[in-house]
Amino acid sequence: MNEQNFTTTFTVDQTPEEAFAAINNVRGWWSEGIEGSTDRLGDEFTFQHKDAHQSKQRLIESIPGKKVVWQVVDANLSFTENTSEWTGTEISFDISQKGDQTDVRFTHLGLVSEFECFNDCSNGWNFYINGSLRSLIASGKGQPNQLE
Repeated sequence: MNEQNFTTTFTVDQTPEEAFAAINNVRGWWSEGIEGSTDRLGDEFTFQHKDAHQSKQRLIESIPGKKVVWQVVDANLSFTENTSEWTGTEISFDISQKGDQTDVRFTHLGLVSEFECFNDCSNGWNFYINGSLRSLIASGKGQPNQLE
């Protein structure tokens, strides 16, 4: 059994504080349809993508310029046999300065290769993290899901 959590890292020229602000602007890179607050400890917000994915995240750790962690408190993935695969997992953003650049390391703790959704979810995260979030940090413009 592999048990390898999904993780990906990218580097940008912006400051750790700019990366932290962009991560907390979840509507700017994940979905314009996010419901709830996303930037204060204990905040809960809901992501929904059509009828395929709905999840509620709680902000459980927030260290400005360094780290953001969400706990998935509820999830419904209609395209998997176990629709609650994400429930109880954690989504972590670790931010570190490397010279005049900033590394952002994203890890979905508990999203492992044994999950039915691993390939689809990994592909989704690659788009949102390495594409949309990276773009939001670097240029001020992400590619979030549009309001439906």
